[in-house]
Amino acid sequence: MDELGIDIADGIAVVTLNRPDSLNALNRVLRDGLVAALKDLDANQDIRAIILTGTGRTFCAGLDVRELEGSGNSVTDNIGSSDIGATIGALKTPLIAAINGLAVTGGFEITLACDIVVAADTAWFQDTHAKIGLLPGWGLSQRLPRIVGPSSAKEISLTARRVSATEAAQMGFVTRVVAPDDLLPAAREIAAGIAQWDPAHIARIKAVIDDGYGLPLRDALVLESERAADLNRQVTLAAGETKHGN
Repeated sequence: MDELGIDIADGIAVVTLNRPDSLNALNRVLRDGLVAALKDLDANQDIRAIILTGTGRTFCAGLDVRELEGSGNSVTDNIGSSDIGATIGALKTPLIAAINGLAVTGGFEITLACDIVVAADTAWFQDTHAKIGLLPGWGLSQRLPRIVGPSSAKEISLTARRVSATEAAQMGFVTRVVAPDDLLPAAREIAAGIAQWDPAHIARIKAVIDDGYGLPLRDALVLESERAADLNRQVTLAAGETKHGN
């Protein structure tokens, strides 16, 4: 059984974490495979959007602790160079998370790094770094407070409590909550809406949002203005014309 499934149709790639007996925990093979797959799909000009989901009742339970235990190496040494958060952050292709179940610690970090998050109403999220004595390394401690505010982020991380999909949507890190059977159809609907447009321009819009988000508003507005001026002076539209994908 492949630990990572990839299905491509109509310009949309569905990447599936496929270790259900291990709650889709990220062992070295799966970590390295996910990083490589995302980079390859991002470089494929035929791919307009990527969906990331899991098999079974779990999206991702984070690092495979059983692989780390008894190795004699530090967690950093065991993880190696598989920086999933940085890989996702560097993608030009929009990445949609389809959260089918629990998303814990590393799985929560992956969720926060995605561009759009659709969750089943049975899904929930949890940061257990306080419980296991580790610090986040894929962006959770920086992305979560930027979405929900520092006070709510601290409450989630310091208590290690579960956050339901409904609460996550209210807090702003889940885009849409649907019934479990509607999860992939909803993610595909969003992906198809993205795929209809010019992928190079989709990448520009995604980049200006991502790059400006971490800046003070005044600086972010300058960034937008500069990029708009650079692009828009090259564009002349006829009356009623819109830009469609190829």
